[in-house]
Amino acid sequence: MKVLMINGSPHGNGNTYIALREMEKIFHAEGVETEIVHVGNKPVRGCIACYSCSQKGKCVFDDIVNQTAPKFEEADGLVVASPVYYASANATLIAFLDRLFYSTPFDKTMKVGASVVAARRGGLSATFDELNKYFTICGMPVASSQYWNSIHGQVPGEAEQDGEGLQTMRTLARNMTFLMKSIALGKEQYGLPEQEPFNQTNFIR
Repeated sequence: MKVLMINGSPHGNGNTYIALREMEKIFHAEGVETEIVHVGNKPVRGCIACYSCSQKGKCVFDDIVNQTAPKFEEADGLVVASPVYYASANATLIAFLDRLFYSTPFDKTMKVGASVVAARRGGLSATFDELNKYFTICGMPVASSQYWNSIHGQVPGEAEQDGEGLQTMRTLARNMTFLMKSIALGKEQYGLPEQEPFNQTNFIR
């Protein structure tokens, strides 16, 4: 099994990375392969709604989004982690996720998703909700923990002192591993859920 982990912080070894690293320890102990892709320090532009991806099968802007797409397709699970800026995720990460999810044509059904947020104090639950929407629009079960998937720290390294936050990350990784393994067994026995043809209903005709 493999989990792709997205670090949306501009700081490669900051508090967001500490949360991912704590999860990674559990994944490795459970025999799950991981890869961390550092996105937050990249020049990622937003989607321009050109719809070229519907013909090309990839985003028209050939950057880290297209480089990450095959890794996402291969993965059994996706962890998206962000620092909290103004009660929301890092804008670079949002631009990346908008394009990654919209431009990739492969079926994401039953890939397990988990969002992780890091902040000095507030805005964690709002950012957590914001990131979970990427999973729930495309049939991805969302992994949960003993608390909302958050960790606290201001200057790099402070998250190491958040004992509850670190425990939340470890519990999240264990729960995510269980979900991925259970889904894999379910696929073998039952296959994926039946999908109806998409019924797109526009309100202005």
